[in-house]
Amino acid sequence: MAEVKGRVAVLSGDGIGPEVMDATLTVAEAIQNTHGFKIEWKQGLVGGAAIDAQGKALPAETVELCKSSTAVLFGSVGGPKWESLPPNEQPERAALLPLRKIFGLYANLRPAVLYPELAGGSPLRADRVAGGFDVLVVRELTGGLYFGQPKETVKKGAGERAVDTMVYETHEIERITEVAFRAAAGRKKRVTLVDKANVLETSLLWRKTVKAIAARHPAITLDFMYVDHAAMQLVRDPGRFDVLLCENLFGDILSDEAAAVTGSLGMLPSASLGQGSFGLYEPAGGSAPDIAGKGTANPIAQILSLAMMLEISFGHRAAADSIRAAVAGAIREGWRTGDIAAPGEKSVGTTAMAGEIADRVASRPGRS
Repeated sequence: MAEVKGRVAVLSGDGIGPEVMDATLTVAEAIQNTHGFKIEWKQGLVGGAAIDAQGKALPAETVELCKSSTAVLFGSVGGPKWESLPPNEQPERAALLPLRKIFGLYANLRPAVLYPELAGGSPLRADRVAGGFDVLVVRELTGGLYFGQPKETVKKGAGERAVDTMVYETHEIERITEVAFRAAAGRKKRVTLVDKANVLETSLLWRKTVKAIAARHPAITLDFMYVDHAAMQLVRDPGRFDVLLCENLFGDILSDEAAAVTGSLGMLPSASLGQGSFGLYEPAGGSAPDIAGKGTANPIAQILSLAMMLEISFGHRAAADSIRAAVAGAIREGWRTGDIAAPGEKSVGTTAMAGEIADRVASRPGRS
């Protein structure tokens, strides 16, 4: 029997989360069998499911499970059922944001890849995306407007006054910049810093800090782009970008835009990383309650999140590459879920797509 090499906290969550997670675990079983390693997979409650069962979106036992694990494989949280709760108790704010803070997950990696075979599904003009593209958004995840203080809404005269504070310190910028430059070194060696340095003091600090770090990475080309211009260029010519380095708010917006121009959020994984090898891996899309339970959700984003986890947190690069090759092969040979199928094109459900990918993984034995 293969030696157990670590534990994964499996947090399926809400909506389509449980069904795409179950499908992904069939691929996980196949990759372990073919690459000769074993991981312990342990389920935990999170999000609306945890609220229903225990009254909190992030129960203490789930946090302890994550602390005792090598990585977290996360599904999705939220849905209409819990939207009437106070904002700070809703699944999205009461689960994901605390997890990022507890584990210091300051770096969010969101690859937006358009396979050439799916170029027709992109909302962009065919001549702009005919060859596909591969953009990586590196987003700072624990600073900026989302966490800066003060953050409040107070009475002011006859109305109210709302305050969000954008704060960044040099060390926060340095560590995420190093992540971006390391990522670029294994890609096309280009980093674009996205900021608003013509308006924001924080952006001026970002430029100053990133320039200093760039001097230590002479093989990487660095350029700068205001966020509004970057948003425009992502829909004009996404292939011009390699690695986009962004503060928290800009990264949140641009990573969703980059995802949208691929044609489907169901294809896009993400990784949230801190110091060391621990990370939280999740699809870039949400819980999609409108299709939950129908068996039609695309599991590929969750499956590719598994691949990112195996490579980054477990060091199983060969296993990760096998999964990516299986996904690409299935797409190349015409396998489609409804979200990526062209009009009139045959599509399959969640389980069938994952089964096809698992079968391809199983047919390529190897060692990581």
